[in-house]
Amino acid sequence: MRVLHRYLGFFLAGIMAVYALSGMVLIYRKTDFLKQEKRVEVQLAANLSEREVGKELKIKDFKVERNEGGTLYFKGGQYTAATGEAVQVKKELPYVLGKMTHLHKATTNDPLYYLNLFFGAALFFFVISSFWMFRPTTEVFKKGMYWTIGGIVLTLVLLFV
Repeated sequence: MRVLHRYLGFFLAGIMAVYALSGMVLIYRKTDFLKQEKRVEVQLAANLSEREVGKELKIKDFKVERNEGGTLYFKGGQYTAATGEAVQVKKELPYVLGKMTHLHKATTNDPLYYLNLFFGAALFFFVISSFWMFRPTTEVFKKGMYWTIGGIVLTLVLLFV
């Protein structure tokens, strides 16, 4: 068990670092922390409705703030109905951090989700196999059990408080 735990740990060291960093970055996903502005111009069909503009630009909860002279103004951009031109200012993470957070958030629609399942199973293996690192009669194991209980209590407090 120790050998498997050790070599799987070495094998997954890189991906664990990626998940650790991207997890910390994802805490700030609702803010502009580390994000860079990117101006995007898109040619849409002319004279689209408000709903159609939001759908074409793939903006969740699309809301028009104001409509002046055939130009729809929305958060982060505008759409000119006469020409169909839409201009958006998007805020995105730098390339590498964006790729890392995409990996972290992979869903079943993404082929990377198999990697996430494997990684989750490997982390669960680390949890279980750590209890076989020392004999139950040793002092180290007994102290480890106190730390385990403390960690479980902390987890329950974070979940339910």
